[in-house]
Amino acid sequence: MKKATFAGGCFWCMVSPFDEQPGIEGVVSGYTGGSKDNPTYEDVCTNRTGHLEAVQITYDPELFSYEKLLDIYWAQIDPTDPGGQFHDRGESYTTAIFYHDEEQKDLAEKSKKELEDSGRFKKPVVTEIRPASVFFEAEAFHQDYYRKNAFHYSLYRKGSGREDFLNAHWGERKS
Repeated sequence: MKKATFAGGCFWCMVSPFDEQPGIEGVVSGYTGGSKDNPTYEDVCTNRTGHLEAVQITYDPELFSYEKLLDIYWAQIDPTDPGGQFHDRGESYTTAIFYHDEEQKDLAEKSKKELEDSGRFKKPVVTEIRPASVFFEAEAFHQDYYRKNAFHYSLYRKGSGREDFLNAHWGERKS
């Protein structure tokens, strides 16, 4: 099993696209990239810890490739927004790919370049590609939020502007 770590704004919206795919063992919401040990949601939301909301995916690379994870990731975010994602603003909601080894780094850089060259977006792709650091699991309330609070999750996803943006840039989808 391998790990993949992606920051895509609100981690509630980053779990369901990866969850329950063949070869994906688990998706955990959490915080990474910052300097504070064991941060809480409240700590991270201050935008003073350096942490980003992220998901960490445990997957079997024999059944689900890292390239496929990257394809799913890009189709969940606005990679041109340096100030957050949709109505969630601030550093903790910015996008980043956290690589766990040189192969992931190379594949992430290649996929970012392909996206930039595709012409899909008029603005530059600003998603960072950074080395993985300690990943802190978020509070239980945040885990599998899309399942535990399905109605609120669907309202949030639509109301944040994420759903409309993704549909406009990637085509109609199930959330």
